[in-house]
Amino acid sequence: MIRRTAALAATVLIMVGVPATASAASTGTPAPVKPQGGTIDPHKVQWTSAKPIRNGRYLRVTWWSGVEPCSVLDRVSVKESRGKVTVTLYEGSAEGAGMCVMLAVKKSTIVKLRAPLGDRRVVDGAKR
Repeated sequence: MIRRTAALAATVLIMVGVPATASAASTGTPAPVKPQGGTIDPHKVQWTSAKPIRNGRYLRVTWWSGVEPCSVLDRVSVKESRGKVTVTLYEGSAEGAGMCVMLAVKKSTIVKLRAPLGDRRVVDGAKR
């Protein structure tokens, strides 16, 4: 009886408060997000891919994260030089996030470059 109650409670916790983007992202399609700023305890997070789009003037950066409001894209830092582009993602929690569900969500964001990517390499600033 105790095991059954614990399993039911865990199922309820997982199903309550999970945004629609989380279920869509679990299918493998990244949930598009924009930096919101003002998060609590922003920290660097590693991304899994950065693909040039729109003639290399933009990058689509993809990473694995948690559900909002517990894992929110705070900001994106982009440093460009002649040989490389360093992209650093920062995530934090939204004010009043409350209880957080441990669920992996694939997210993506679009980053505009000052100059087309060309043959420059793209580096994850969180891996330093």
